[in-house]
Amino acid sequence: MGDSIHDEAEGSGSSFKMGALANPNVLKIYQTGELTVVGFGGKDVPDEVCIAEYRQQLLDLIAEHGVKTMAFDLSGVQLVPSGMLGVLSTIAKRVEKVEIYNPSVDVREVLRMTKLERLFEIKEVQV
Repeated sequence: MGDSIHDEAEGSGSSFKMGALANPNVLKIYQTGELTVVGFGGKDVPDEVCIAEYRQQLLDLIAEHGVKTMAFDLSGVQLVPSGMLGVLSTIAKRVEKVEIYNPSVDVREVLRMTKLERLFEIKEVQV
C-alpha cells in the first residue's frame, strides 16, 4: 500500500451508496481492489448515529462485494462511541484483515485498553 489512500483509489475505485442511512453524511466509503475504506469525513462519529444500522449495512457490503480487507480512516476522529468498537470487532470476524488509519492518541489508548488493537493493523497514512 502506498502512503496515500486516495492515490490508490483514483481511477480504479468505486464508490458505494449506503442506501437510506440515518445520516448518510457520516460514512464515506470507497473500494480499490480488495481494499474497502470507510471514513468519517474527518469528524467524530456522532453518538446519535444508528450503529446497528451501519453494522448491518457494512456486513451487507462485505457479503455483496467480497471485501477481504476493510480499513477505517479515523483521520480527525478524536472519540469513537463504544457501539462503533463493537462494529469494528464484528467486522474483524468477517474479513481477512481490518486496518485502522490515523487513529488519534485517545483512540489508540482505547484500543490498547480494550485489547482491540490485537485485532487490527494500525497505520499512519496520508489522506
